[in-house]
Amino acid sequence: MRRRPHLPAALAVAALLIGGPASRAQNDLPGPLADVGFDQRLGEQIPLDLRFTDETGQTVTLERYFGQRPVVLALVYYECPMLCSMVLNGMVTSLRALRFDAGNEFEVLVVSFDPGETPAMARTAKQTYLERYDRPGTEEGWHFLTGSEQAIQGLSRSVGFRFVYLPEDDQFAHAAGILALTPEGRVARYFYGVEYAPRDVRLGLIEAADNQIGSMVDQVLLYCFHYDPTSGKYSAVAMNIVRLAAVVTVVLLGLFLLRQWRRERRHLHTAKA
Repeated sequence: MRRRPHLPAALAVAALLIGGPASRAQNDLPGPLADVGFDQRLGEQIPLDLRFTDETGQTVTLERYFGQRPVVLALVYYECPMLCSMVLNGMVTSLRALRFDAGNEFEVLVVSFDPGETPAMARTAKQTYLERYDRPGTEEGWHFLTGSEQAIQGLSRSVGFRFVYLPEDDQFAHAAGILALTPEGRVARYFYGVEYAPRDVRLGLIEAADNQIGSMVDQVLLYCFHYDPTSGKYSAVAMNIVRLAAVVTVVLLGLFLLRQWRRERRHLHTAKA
């Protein structure tokens, strides 16, 4: 059983949540906590041949979860006393707000970075968060893994996730966030903190899927909103919005003129008759 973290360590880790990427705050943190954070690895290919153990106890490679759909990845550990549950709760809250379903438009992959954790812990976590997601029939879209130190380090390095073990507390100090990966296993988007705007996650998944999912409305949103890797959020692009508004205005004006022209033709036809 892990002990509760000392308050200074907990507060230091919580500081990583402020203002997006943990790397922005790392220089202000004491000792080993300066090594905690997210490094941008956009476009990086994760090693799909890494071996983990799933919640049923079966040995699997990461390749099993890629190839068809984008993947939402969360690096946590199941006995984390505070931060990891906040990350997973925030992820579930965001995913519940989407019209997309896990296992259909995307996969969810939760990987423990504590090599001492077991498939039984992963199984319990999966049950907990499936109940919170509350969409029957999506069970096959959720995957909770544990692994060796080598596999964990290989995955975490590829996505730029840095964490530190604090032996005095028997805890890990780590950043908070989730990622969107492409079906090929490349890092597409980072979403920092413990709350993730459903709009941002939706647009991130659509871009990760190379526009193979989503609607025409989503394509318009992608034109008007641009991903900012520093904040891990989508922000409005003023010029694109102005351009789109101009196009819409021209189209509406054209439709109005066409309608007026047709009305006048009908009137003329009626008068001749």
